[in-house]
Amino acid sequence: MTEIFARRLTGVAGIAAAVAFIIEVPLYFVYSGPPPDWNVLSRLLIGIVALACLVVFVTALRELVKKANPAYEWAASMAFAAGLVYATITLVSSGLEAGAVIAADHTIDPTIEVSGTYILYGSISRLMLALFLTAVGFVVSRTNLLPRWTGRSAYVLAGINLAFVPSLFFGNTPAHFYAANGWGTTALMGAIFSYWLLALGISTYRSGARPALARTPAKGQ
Repeated sequence: MTEIFARRLTGVAGIAAAVAFIIEVPLYFVYSGPPPDWNVLSRLLIGIVALACLVVFVTALRELVKKANPAYEWAASMAFAAGLVYATITLVSSGLEAGAVIAADHTIDPTIEVSGTYILYGSISRLMLALFLTAVGFVVSRTNLLPRWTGRSAYVLAGINLAFVPSLFFGNTPAHFYAANGWGTTALMGAIFSYWLLALGISTYRSGARPALARTPAKGQ
């Protein structure tokens, strides 16, 4: 895999994952009460596709760093591991929700009734995503693979995710902003991450046309 191909693959995967996430999130707010099965299963299917693209993204990102600056491969591997764990946790949560909806003989709201997903979507995901973003921010900042804003914004977003980790102490009402399964903890943070990932994917793909100009030697190298 060449550096140019790694940049383009990372960019395309990031864009695809972000677009799918952006389409998925609004589906959670279409109905005020328990949503029909088609709504739940549709948004979960879109989310599963997004997570598959995210797995490709974190894998390609690790390969990109390996090609461009092997000295920071360890940090890229940390980002890969954290991103993979985040994707796995969310896939498990999606499976629990889908199973409950398929098995139920009446309409249910899985964000409330499937208690096993509360901290999987919430505190656990926020912590894993914070670790992923911190590792990405470190890699980008130290290697200058991408514009500076990508690294700085990753650190900021990591801090915001960490602020939601204690939300597991604040109940299970989705209508509340700060709760184990609150809209701030889950939907809002997911939306912010989606748009950040979209911007990062576009920037990475565009850098594939000029990899030699996409970075300058990092300090200390």
